[in-house]
Amino acid sequence: MRIPTILRTYTGGAADVSGDGATLREVLQKLDADYPGIGARILDENGKLRRFVNVYVGDEDVRFADGLDTATPPGTQISVIPAVAGGQ
Repeated sequence: MRIPTILRTYTGGAADVSGDGATLREVLQKLDADYPGIGARILDENGKLRRFVNVYVGDEDVRFADGLDTATPPGTQISVIPAVAGGQ
């Protein structure tokens, strides 16, 4: 799993961490168990992906797949990417 710079304080500076789970939901639960607090930065208080956080399983944005129920086969790259806003 690719961790963005802003969340690496939770992973001890690691840009890549491994996770287990058949779905993205399971992977994120394991991630939060291994790195307490990171889950709250990715999911809101209702357990949904935060509005300004994009998650990709492989090359697919999970918002256009099955969301947190998106399958995560072994070896699949998961990327957490904070949305960037601004400009004129």
